[in-house]
Amino acid sequence: MANRLADATSPYLLQHADNPVDWWPWCPEAFEEARRREVPVLLSVGYAACHWCHVMAHESFEDPETAALMNERFVNIKVDREERPDIDAVYMEATQGMTGQGGWPMTCFLTADGEPFHCGTYYPKTPMPGMPSFTQLVTAVGDAWANRGEEVRKSAARVVEQLNEQRSPLPEAVLDDEVLAGAVARLRAESDRTNGGFGDAPKFPPSMVLEFLLRHHERTGSEEALRLARETCSAMARGGIYDQLAGGFARYSVDAGWVVPHFEKMLYDNALLLRAYAHLGRLGDELAARVARETAEFLLRDLRTPQGGFAASLDADTEGVEGLTYVWTPGQLREALGEEDGAWAAELFEVTAAGTFERGSSTLQLLRDPDDEARWARVRESLLAARAERPQPGEDDKVVTAWNGQAITGLVEAAAALDEPGWVEAAAQAAELLLSAHLVDGRLRRTSREGVVGTAAGVLEDYACFADGLLALHQATAEERWLSAACELLDVALEQFADHEHPGTFHDTAGDAEALVRRPSDPTDNASPAGASALAAALLTASALVGPDRAGGYRSAAEQALSRVGLLVQRVPRFAGHWLTAAEARAHGPLQVAIVGDGGELLAEARRTAPGGAVVLAGEPGAAPLLADRPLVDGRAAAYVCHGYVCDHPVTTRSELAATLAR
Repeated sequence: MANRLADATSPYLLQHADNPVDWWPWCPEAFEEARRREVPVLLSVGYAACHWCHVMAHESFEDPETAALMNERFVNIKVDREERPDIDAVYMEATQGMTGQGGWPMTCFLTADGEPFHCGTYYPKTPMPGMPSFTQLVTAVGDAWANRGEEVRKSAARVVEQLNEQRSPLPEAVLDDEVLAGAVARLRAESDRTNGGFGDAPKFPPSMVLEFLLRHHERTGSEEALRLARETCSAMARGGIYDQLAGGFARYSVDAGWVVPHFEKMLYDNALLLRAYAHLGRLGDELAARVARETAEFLLRDLRTPQGGFAASLDADTEGVEGLTYVWTPGQLREALGEEDGAWAAELFEVTAAGTFERGSSTLQLLRDPDDEARWARVRESLLAARAERPQPGEDDKVVTAWNGQAITGLVEAAAALDEPGWVEAAAQAAELLLSAHLVDGRLRRTSREGVVGTAAGVLEDYACFADGLLALHQATAEERWLSAACELLDVALEQFADHEHPGTFHDTAGDAEALVRRPSDPTDNASPAGASALAAALLTASALVGPDRAGGYRSAAEQALSRVGLLVQRVPRFAGHWLTAAEARAHGPLQVAIVGDGGELLAEARRTAPGGAVVLAGEPGAAPLLADRPLVDGRAAAYVCHGYVCDHPVTTRSELAATLAR
């Protein structure tokens, strides 16, 4: 049996390389083999940090008898959803349509033309109430194909037809100040006033919604928006979803109170939350500033790769046990710290004999600030040392373009907010890796591993999020090469991903990408920004940084995109957070602050007080398009502030700039 996964750049595929299942990667040859054998395809989609993916692998894919049944009746394809989000999106839509829910691992049965006819998620080794065992499912699907093959193929064709009928572009709708204020009101109505956050369990960090609320507060003075953001940030930062010892957020909380997380740590969550916490910290929230620093340190310490990029995730499981690295009992605290400090830590971290997790263990919460900072520092250091002796979670060390773009943006903005210039250098190194390894013949690839680029083509979010990161680097350094690279990516995105029949809408895959049974196009923001919302935000930022020859086109494209999401914003603002942040930037102008000359004090003031979504650039006159035709004033450094198409008189003192920005 060929080991076709041995050379994969995906750690998830490599985890399955030695299974007794005769796995194929997603490729035309696999579907040709299905045609030749006249059998269906079994598609299994997951990702390396997924707990239930590991469970199903151990129960079924590592079992020789189950594997023999799969090999006999199917051509089996394994896909890393993080490497091929386009495949995941298409078949997740089918899974949700057939079952009413989705998730990973995802299990789909396809014809040799890729048409789905039966879909589901996790299936257990033995039957459970309302759920057949995996072998029962495989047997039943194989029998249906053998005995009713023509009927099954017709059913698959109808599924694809229905999926294509259901998806249509969003209509144009107004997205003005009234709609933005209404989004805040809707979020307030959906907020959990007891525990922070929005909706019920499970709770995911609403990173992009938080950034919107902070921007709305800065633009309008809304105390309600600030309260919602501050309460949610505080609740998450003090809960078990946040690593109180080493920094970094887990993917989500299984309960409403942020106590027990699903323990995997994803790059995209932490990159986006870094941005929001740094923003709130800049507004004077000390807890948020501390969490932003710790989150940045987590990224640089635990997710940075030797090549300078950032790894995709840390696993939820350690040696097959979820949370093993992270949870504690009172006895373990005493063993690590001694009786007195152990008792103090147990009370501080809410670690009880009953426990908050499994088998009497507890996650660490920090519901109040320590009353003894020196003792806290000593205890934290000792617990980190003790935890380092435990087995550690595995790392998915592939470098994903979009998520690294988000990390670049988060680090650069946090560096400005918290005065940490070293973080800009780390962001620049990640950008260099993406430009040198991921950009091939002018087109982005989705992933690399150990410096070796993968074969999967970049999707819209890769172009948009990386461009956004490059624009942030341009603002931090005034180096035009970052701006030039960002514009090249934006130009490709506009050419390859735009739906030219419906201006303002975008596909998630390029026009010349591999054709799937449908071309994915999802405008909603979920755990990370939609490709279209990320592109709209990047275009809007770029329009404020480039020269007049490009600014109008970028601005027009951003405006068209925003015109398509008014109804989405009104109905489900929790799933339009990044669209809302872009809309706030547009409502603010976006604000431009151009500082010419040796204006260190002016730059510090701009970074302290310019609202989220503003562009801030400092350098010598003419060093960048935003600095063109903006001379010194009486030989002194000057700040030029523009709002939309209107500019104020240049100012030369920090107090004058503060007053101008306050207006």
